[in-house]
Amino acid sequence: MGEGQVMRPRLTVIAGPTASGKTALAIELALRAGGEIVSADSQQVYRHFDIGTAKPSARELAAVPHHLISEVDPLEAFSAAEYQRRADAAIADITRRGKPVFVVGGTGLYLRVLLHGVVEAPGALPALRAELEAVAMTEGREAVHRRLALVDPETAAKLPPQDLVRVVRALEIHAQTGVPASEFRKAHAFAPDRYDFQLYVLEPPREDLYRRINTRTEALFASGLVEETRELLARGHAEAAPMRSVGYVQARAVVEGRMTEAEAVADTAQETRRYAKRQLTWFRKEPGALFVAPPYDGLPRGHAPSPS
Repeated sequence: MGEGQVMRPRLTVIAGPTASGKTALAIELALRAGGEIVSADSQQVYRHFDIGTAKPSARELAAVPHHLISEVDPLEAFSAAEYQRRADAAIADITRRGKPVFVVGGTGLYLRVLLHGVVEAPGALPALRAELEAVAMTEGREAVHRRLALVDPETAAKLPPQDLVRVVRALEIHAQTGVPASEFRKAHAFAPDRYDFQLYVLEPPREDLYRRINTRTEALFASGLVEETRELLARGHAEAAPMRSVGYVQARAVVEGRMTEAEAVADTAQETRRYAKRQLTWFRKEPGALFVAPPYDGLPRGHAPSPS
């Protein structure tokens, strides 16, 4: 390393599906190493949404310093790029104080932008978007899809005509850059990693994971999720982002008389199991990820993901 160069922080990243044991393992490792935890959870970052997001307990938060937990007001706009900015600041601060950094969470997009960066895609074109949405209304979504196929057949082949949002987005990128969205994204796919890191993905056996999810879901409702949701709605947080997440959607249905609590528990568990499956699918695509099965004893030694 040359004179004046600063070593990049090395991150230990603990990821995985919901209810896989990330929090407990991260706290154990951070306590052992004298480190601090940076959360990578898109719901726990919001204030006041505590039970339904399964935030670390007061005891856990007191045991190890945590960052990016309860930092954002419920109605505040928050993006992956803003997460990257705040996480970078927290990592720099922890590193300056000579502490190891543990990044923990299940939001794959947040981890991807932190570790690999955000593709600086051009912004929206409101006039073009309105035009294309009008075409979809009058001529059908297939007509918009045909436009995409003319300029970007690779992306069109991957998107069904019914996925109007992504079809329009690809046409916006082409209109502003002059190149197909597929080529634009490839050009940004080989940026160097932003940090030195090791990514571990916790992967309990499916039956064990589903049992954990069912148990956690019952515990969330028993701990007062419906009451928390009722209070949040009364405080004017109906449009907050976490209110659209699994658990709060069902608890709100109970508050509004559209579900019984038993129905809400069953539906939350089912939707959480589906979400966990999507999380694992995402992490299997992450380069260099090591998958770890329990028991999680100390710093895990993982294996490469098996083909899905």
